[in-house]
Amino acid sequence: MIKTELGEIKKLYTQKKCSIQRIAGCLVDGDKNKQATFARSFLGIPEEEMFKYFEILRKPLSGNPGKTCIDLTFPLEETTEDSPQGFLLKLRDSALKDDALLDEYYSKIISAFEYVGSYLIMVVHDVYDVPGVTNDGIEMDDASSEIYDYIYTVICPVNLSEPGLCYDAATGEFHNRVRDWVVELPIKAFLYPAFNDRCADISSMMYYSKDAENLGEEMMDLLFGFKMPLTAGGQKETFQAIVEETLGETCEFEAVKNIHEKMAELIEEHKEELKPLVLDKNEVKNLFATSGVVNEKMTEFDEHYEKAAGVDTPIYMSNVYNTRSFDVKTPDVTIKVKPDRTDLIGNRDIDGRPCLVVELNGDVEVNGIAVRSGSHNHTEE
Repeated sequence: MIKTELGEIKKLYTQKKCSIQRIAGCLVDGDKNKQATFARSFLGIPEEEMFKYFEILRKPLSGNPGKTCIDLTFPLEETTEDSPQGFLLKLRDSALKDDALLDEYYSKIISAFEYVGSYLIMVVHDVYDVPGVTNDGIEMDDASSEIYDYIYTVICPVNLSEPGLCYDAATGEFHNRVRDWVVELPIKAFLYPAFNDRCADISSMMYYSKDAENLGEEMMDLLFGFKMPLTAGGQKETFQAIVEETLGETCEFEAVKNIHEKMAELIEEHKEELKPLVLDKNEVKNLFATSGVVNEKMTEFDEHYEKAAGVDTPIYMSNVYNTRSFDVKTPDVTIKVKPDRTDLIGNRDIDGRPCLVVELNGDVEVNGIAVRSGSHNHTEE
């Protein structure tokens, strides 16, 4: 799912647009015991409580595609009723009205999810009448083009509120505040089917993890049979390894800067596209070749890529390209410039020593003090 599709579902969680049919949940304690369960019509929830549910449901849909929000695809051959995909379809089609099916779903999650403390498993069923869209991207509420029937699961920590004093207005006194169990914002979430191309994609699931570097690989494997992709940090480290291994002894300042500049060009070319820019092995290879990596180094590219990333591992450009700064680090010095101003930094041998040279362009400050840039000769009269 792309950002606009996540945003479209997120906008449903308001009192005006809400179409949620039913909500169900299970409170789990630190020993994996089911403490309480509930299931009810969502529209019967009091208004002041409904807003709290909306806040919880919206949070995962604010994540970043390719980083905290990941599309996962079921194998095509696993569509039987007993498969994880078949179970999810059966749960969706039950509209959360089958208590035995819900209880089985809770048990599956509890068995696979490792967490220290209590948490709430909350599931909603929604049927969204997807409006048509004009060529200009304007929604036409009276021109429905699709029905999106889905279930959305969030897992929220449940913790005691902080201790403290509270003021009793009736007595004018301060007392110890009663500590309550508070449902916090989700740390994991599953949206099934995924809302791809503004319609239900039963072969895919949108998965959210609050911690982009702890995706919960074991849980998703046990629960749904997914093999998780590299984390955002893993993609960055893998890309860096591919650059270093491919360039070898030619991995010098100018060579890496050239790759950075070519990445910037690619981002500029694709800036109007809604989908994130994702590179496969051949696209990374072409990136290197057009950045000036010598042919003899490119002959070993496939081997280095597959060793570091595997054959089919995609790399999100947003995970490997820093849009905020171009950084050059030594043990004692760090230089940061805007990504599009790498021309301000160069390397040069001065008095037989390799040096980084930074062009002083415009106003210059040292510890907040404005100083003159460039060379100035002063003579006494």
